[in-house]
Amino acid sequence: MDLGIAGKWALVCAASKGLGRGCAEALAREGVKLVVTARGDDALQAAAAVLRALPGAAEVRAVAGDITTPEGRAAALAACPQVDILVTNAGGPPPGDFRDWDAETWMRALQANMLAPIELIKAVVDDMAARGFGRIVNITSAAVKAPIDILGLSNGARSGLTGFVAGLARQPQLASRNVTINNLLPGAFETDRLRATLQGAAAKAGRGVDEIADARRQGVPARRFGDAAEFGALCAFVCSAHAGYLTGQNLLIDGGAYPGTF
Repeated sequence: MDLGIAGKWALVCAASKGLGRGCAEALAREGVKLVVTARGDDALQAAAAVLRALPGAAEVRAVAGDITTPEGRAAALAACPQVDILVTNAGGPPPGDFRDWDAETWMRALQANMLAPIELIKAVVDDMAARGFGRIVNITSAAVKAPIDILGLSNGARSGLTGFVAGLARQPQLASRNVTINNLLPGAFETDRLRATLQGAAAKAGRGVDEIADARRQGVPARRFGDAAEFGALCAFVCSAHAGYLTGQNLLIDGGAYPGTF
């Protein structure tokens, strides 16, 4: 299927590895011009080189910086001639016990996983509407639907973003102008984030990481963890010209782990 987005410009955050990179690779294969950003320059430049070599890839610009800061956002936006597609993403806050978190810890989580995405959306959404095309995808977490006890910081911050997007996506001045805003909710994927979560759970339970990982896989009907490439494929479709009637949605991709009907 031709997704109809070749030649569009996309800003993909936290794209040097993991799910952000999976999204960047899928978009690059569709001929989307990319600005990719991440904090670590070496890893980002290595990822950009891979992206440029992909079949169908167009221009790729790599901008190292912290997207959770005003300076990092400004640098990334300045490198993108126009943002037709925005994929927000940031590393999740650490696991732990809420009794140990002070206000500063909470503010870091909110800045990274709620406020920074909102600032990026604010910077691009009206221009998208003026051009008559825009796709915004926020990478959040399956924990928005099924909270994980040791991920309270993530549960709180990402749920705040989810509530904000639910209202914004339904504004007629955006939806009627072919601007969509959706959230992708990943379950357990083979990423550094998952490994950190498993290590935290193992430490709390006094068990081995491999034992915890095997138990987690058994809780997924697919009996495996997800792959970043399949996550990226879903992201690319949500960003496509064919997805203009899909907005304000939370799309769960978790191998069937969530047990609810809704």
